[in-house]
Amino acid sequence: MSSQNLNPQDTPANPLGNVRIVLVNTSHPGNIGAVARAMKNMCLSQLYLVEPKKYPHDEATWRAASAGDVLDSAIVCGTLADAIAGCQLVIGTSARERTVPWPLLDPRHCMERAYKEAEANHTVALVFGREDRGLTNEELQRCNLHVHIPANPDYSSLNIAMAVQVLSYELRMAHLSDELSSNDMADWDVPVAGADDLERYLVHLEETLRDINFLRPEAPKKLMTRLRRLYQRTRLDEMEVNILRGILTSTQYWVRKAKLKDGDSGGESL
Repeated sequence: MSSQNLNPQDTPANPLGNVRIVLVNTSHPGNIGAVARAMKNMCLSQLYLVEPKKYPHDEATWRAASAGDVLDSAIVCGTLADAIAGCQLVIGTSARERTVPWPLLDPRHCMERAYKEAEANHTVALVFGREDRGLTNEELQRCNLHVHIPANPDYSSLNIAMAVQVLSYELRMAHLSDELSSNDMADWDVPVAGADDLERYLVHLEETLRDINFLRPEAPKKLMTRLRRLYQRTRLDEMEVNILRGILTSTQYWVRKAKLKDGDSGGESL
């Protein structure tokens, strides 16, 4: 088990090697083992664990059966941000409607899209939440897409390993299919921005909006949630993020210069 090296691995020949399964705050160690088994069934190997309650644990090893190698190479992270660092596409599992709608796909279409990204050598993260309450709104806002498994509405609760198995199966079928359409991002001139780069931009954006009094701390409403949805839906590349951050930096410079000037002249500050 590794808990230190969070750098993206070298790009493997098989696109499925570009896919991470991320489990957030898993309570039962047996579920971690069952997820490892489900992953190996479908040729997935990258398991990331965000603050698991009990791990490592004998029950995880026992439930993994012959997928012990997946557990042995699992990466334990302190935060979700660490687990998705370097990822160009982050997909969160969601079982309920949100106040602010987010791009929501069914497993088949979602995994076809995820596979195209992996095929383009993009690192993809499939994020699964806690057994009892899933992912928080804040965690889901760090995802580009949400996926929902349309289970029986009268009995929709799925064990986390079952959910991983469903998505892994659809991903495997996308890999095996001869009918995949060509990837429109394969020949992109600049790499797609990673989740950590996008998060730094969004933090910078919020700071700038406060500087210009567009975002008021006493009444933020859902402005940042909607802006997060906009930028998560728009697949920015690394150069685009750098350009946008340059605009923000220049904006902050002139706002602060204006405030200093108003202060020197006794005028009203912005």
